Amino acid sequence: MATFLFKLGRLSFRRRRYVALLWVLLLGGIGYASSAAPAPPADSFSMPGTDSQKAFDLLDERFPAASAEGATARVVIRAPEGEKITDPAAKAEVNQLVAALGKGPQVAGVADPYKAHAVSKDGTTAYASVTYKVISTELTDKTHDALTDATDKTRAEGFTVETGGDAVQAEQEMGGSAELIGIAVSAVVLVITFGSLIAAGLPLLTAIIGVGIGVSGIAALGSVLNLSGTTSTLAMMIGLAVGIDYALFIVSRYRAEIAEGREPEEAAGRATGTAGSAVVFAGLTVIVALAGLSVVNIPMLTKMGFAAAATVAIAVLIALTMIPALLGFAGKRALRRKDRKNLRSRADSKDSKDSKDSKDWGLTKPGATHSTTDAEKTKPNLGTRWARLVLRRPVTVLLIGVLGLGAVAVPATSLELGLPDEGTSAPDTTQRKAYDLLSESFGAGFNGPLMVTVDTGGTKDAAAAAKTVGTSLAKVDGVAAVTPASVNPAGDTAIITVVPTTGPSDHKTEELVKTIRSEVSGLEADTKSDVLVTGQTAMTIDFSQTLDDALLPYLGLVVGLAFLLLMLVFRSVLVPLKAALGFLLSVAAALGAVVAVFQWGWLADIVGVDQPGPIMSMMPIFMIGVVFGLAMDYEVFLVTRMREAYVHGARPAEAVVTGFKHGGRVVGAAAVIMTSVFSGFIMENDDMIKMMGFGLAIAVFFDAFVVRMAIVPAVLALLGKSAWWLPRWLDKLLPNMDVEGEKLHKSLTPSSSPAAEDEHEDRDNDEDRELQPVRG
Repeated sequence: MATFLFKLGRLSFRRRRYVALLWVLLLGGIGYASSAAPAPPADSFSMPGTDSQKAFDLLDERFPAASAEGATARVVIRAPEGEKITDPAAKAEVNQLVAALGKGPQVAGVADPYKAHAVSKDGTTAYASVTYKVISTELTDKTHDALTDATDKTRAEGFTVETGGDAVQAEQEMGGSAELIGIAVSAVVLVITFGSLIAAGLPLLTAIIGVGIGVSGIAALGSVLNLSGTTSTLAMMIGLAVGIDYALFIVSRYRAEIAEGREPEEAAGRATGTAGSAVVFAGLTVIVALAGLSVVNIPMLTKMGFAAAATVAIAVLIALTMIPALLGFAGKRALRRKDRKNLRSRADSKDSKDSKDSKDWGLTKPGATHSTTDAEKTKPNLGTRWARLVLRRPVTVLLIGVLGLGAVAVPATSLELGLPDEGTSAPDTTQRKAYDLLSESFGAGFNGPLMVTVDTGGTKDAAAAAKTVGTSLAKVDGVAAVTPASVNPAGDTAIITVVPTTGPSDHKTEELVKTIRSEVSGLEADTKSDVLVTGQTAMTIDFSQTLDDALLPYLGLVVGLAFLLLMLVFRSVLVPLKAALGFLLSVAAALGAVVAVFQWGWLADIVGVDQPGPIMSMMPIFMIGVVFGLAMDYEVFLVTRMREAYVHGARPAEAVVTGFKHGGRVVGAAAVIMTSVFSGFIMENDDMIKMMGFGLAIAVFFDAFVVRMAIVPAVLALLGKSAWWLPRWLDKLLPNMDVEGEKLHKSLTPSSSPAAEDEHEDRDNDEDRELQPVRG
């Protein structure tokens, strides 16, 4: 593989104008196609096989006019202080509000609070339920404006009016500034790392082009493949992350090759052949992790996973072709000005020395072929010093790392999954205010009612069957109220609303749903009907359970396939095993930190958590997918350089130092960039986004700086040569992908002059005399 990528890198370097033009034209063409394509379909959330999904499908069929998935809004009205909502004047004002709401665009109907018994016992508060003909993402601006105008008019009369439900337009305070902050931080870190604006700009430019192609492609194919607008969310996040990482790795290796005295074209080829091989396998592990989301059996997540995987594949192709092409334009300007001067000085010094040696031929002492260079006197870089420190105290470093992450992971044992509701919204939002008003006046369960469907299978006995079911459910502990049944025109299906005594995110509500589902089997036999529990709360519970059940199979699939890929890369059994165990440790620690902050409330004020509660159901799955990809990036790039040095004759300890000398700074910079990018989302007002940002940021930090930078070298130091052990039968069975470039090294060595070959061998065998890579 290394030889093929070496040729690809040199070809891209030579034909840089055509390669760059090809990618730019591709971006423009896909961008145009996306602008001309039909609007992407709205989000279609479904969970095949669950009770709640079966009930929703039944309601769509039997109650087509009601549109079970249509958007809803609950307008909560509280009378002025000292007055009752049932007073004649207040009642007239509420009726005007109901009439105004009913005239809004796309409205299917409005429930009169006085007829629907939606008035609190103390007579101070009422709520009107508004249903729409379409789902929330299809509501127009006119519809949102009509809802706002109607409530503002009533509010102006002295009433407290707040609105909740998915029909309410969420406030976007940051307006995408989190992404801009992430890009800005990335630019600063890249400039500091490389010390060159040109070198810093290459990863950003190629990452943006890759993400642009990926997201535009999703938009262009949205209507054909039924990809909603939110499908691109994960693709943008992971595409930007790996795009910067992959380009950063290759550019860094190119600068190191230039620093060793190679010409730009050969340096680009070698960088693509060596670091590019690591990029290919790192990309494959990310693709496996994202495509593995299909095992969850939730179509929305499956589409998001495959779309993001395609974006990663584009990032890999851009890194292997466009980066060498852009390096062809940059040449040695990718180095710092100071380093370019040093190269020229070394070249002049070498020319002068060669001239003197030609005059004094035969007068030098045997073996005195080299003079001490500035590079040999240079102080070892931070990566080298850190690696040597770990090698001196491997057991201490290993124990501190493992025990530290283990302690942080302890809270994860009490992990509770759920989905954020309006009760976790910011206190100043109308959704949160409406939620609190309903809880105060009607009870917490009114914010999460359950919908029970009764299907008599074609007979017209639904009303009688529903009455029997409702009477029985009213006696169940945890049920606050059961409303009269609504029957469809055919008389074969009925809907009963069950109001719990606890809120939608309360663990007792989940237990109530399980209790009802366990008791309906007897009711089904008595009423000869099918009874299903659905509604937003039941859907949330089923969603969390589905993800919980899929977590271990997903983890096993991702780690298992990645283990095989890493075995191909490193030709070892223990190195992939160590990589997988380290990843599990960092993810467990990150989940523990998330539970401590967002579920237990530790440091809640600092992070900005308004109300602790269950952890978002998608959090573990997304964290595993995204962090696994980034973790394997760092693992492959760092350890591949160690493997390369080991294959070329370095001792195990020397190989570890070499890996950190050339890769430590780059991996550290990549981790700082990603941690900063994800941390930017902590400033969002939405708790779900805040939680995702915090979890991903802390997970990348733990994995990069504790696992990869500390635990990995400590384990390799303790294992020694055993780290690279592979059974002979397995060695013969596995194809040799030559990721470390051994075949490439052998094929290029004969073309060098004997003096150059001796000099190269000296650099490989004596790390203290290696030219220190450019600070980057």
